[in-house]
Amino acid sequence: MAISPLAPDAFPKLPQIDGVRFASGAAGVKYKDRKDVMLVELATGTSIAGVFTRSSTRSSPVLDCQSKLGGSSDDRAAILVNSGNSNAFTGSAGEKSVEAICGTVEDATGIPKSRIFTASTGVIGERLPHDKITDKISDLATDLSAFGIEGAANAIMTTDTFAKGASAEVLIDGEVVKIAGIAKGSGMIAPDMATMLVYIFTDAKIEQPALQALLGALTDQTFNCITVDSDTSTSDTLMIAATGASGVDVTDSAGFTQALHGVMLDLAHQVVRDGEGATKFVEVKVTGAVSDVEARQVGLSIANSPLVKTAIAGEDPNWGRIVMAVGKSGAQADRDLLSIKFGDVLVAENGWVSPNYSEEVGAEYMKQQDILITVDLGIGGGIGTVWTCDLTHGYISINADYRS
Repeated sequence: MAISPLAPDAFPKLPQIDGVRFASGAAGVKYKDRKDVMLVELATGTSIAGVFTRSSTRSSPVLDCQSKLGGSSDDRAAILVNSGNSNAFTGSAGEKSVEAICGTVEDATGIPKSRIFTASTGVIGERLPHDKITDKISDLATDLSAFGIEGAANAIMTTDTFAKGASAEVLIDGEVVKIAGIAKGSGMIAPDMATMLVYIFTDAKIEQPALQALLGALTDQTFNCITVDSDTSTSDTLMIAATGASGVDVTDSAGFTQALHGVMLDLAHQVVRDGEGATKFVEVKVTGAVSDVEARQVGLSIANSPLVKTAIAGEDPNWGRIVMAVGKSGAQADRDLLSIKFGDVLVAENGWVSPNYSEEVGAEYMKQQDILITVDLGIGGGIGTVWTCDLTHGYISINADYRS
């Protein structure tokens, strides 16, 4: 599979996070000759928070993780992820697979099952061949290393064309606090949450309830503001682990919040840049709505419109499709107050095309890889920004052949 034209030049150099070790390997769950399983070990005292899909058909791993959050941190913890099979819509067999995997990790590491979190990503509705995973767990436990995060990022990919990582270092009370995160996501991407697996690690010190509240707030500003195809997965999992190894308490720290927000937004943008078949990265900024909620509503209506997305793929400045998407959103809007821009190009205003707009200028702007669409509704102070990509033949090809 060709790497997305929107991909970064290389996987970033991520800082080592004290209290975190990684291992990855090839179990052959679906893919041949590539890594598809990863194990993370977290030091005693690590606070763990998570946000998950709101799908009513959540997978067994998601349900298990949700049940374990908020427990005691008086022991080490582990995360085990496989790609190639989502272990979703598999009935009681899915629960048995989770139990078998957690039991084997417990045997190999001594970590109690109550502190073992699993995730699976891939095809829905097929039983997970968990024996292939459990057969590898002993080797993974032996191979754990503080330097294995890039391998872990590769192991969790499905239709992704590149591994995704981001990091930050922030000075708090004279001490450096480190954050490093990895993600997978390419298709079936929509808010609540966007379809993905994300794992973020930090040496900051923060209690679980505060970490959970912070993660939820920042998710709404990042991963819940991206969309590739409007479809929400059964398996979305976003977890953050704070080992406390730095000794720096970041509760209510604006600097840490800003740094974590930056890492999460970077990963969210990388997911969009790896959207299946994507050739354009699109930011949709909405202002002048009656509320922030309605601004996001309009933004998502534009970002999810197949007509808008295919026009962008064809580099067609068809602003009429933006008007359509605003109108269908259900948010309050007034035709005669609406204005639309492509980048700095004023396209429409006062209920009609701008008198200074040139179709040639609009078409030239649409040739760029990064596109900004700004819509001002002109009726209030609500603002919102969402990010998406174009919709190309590549998306159809990838998903038509997904189970082949």
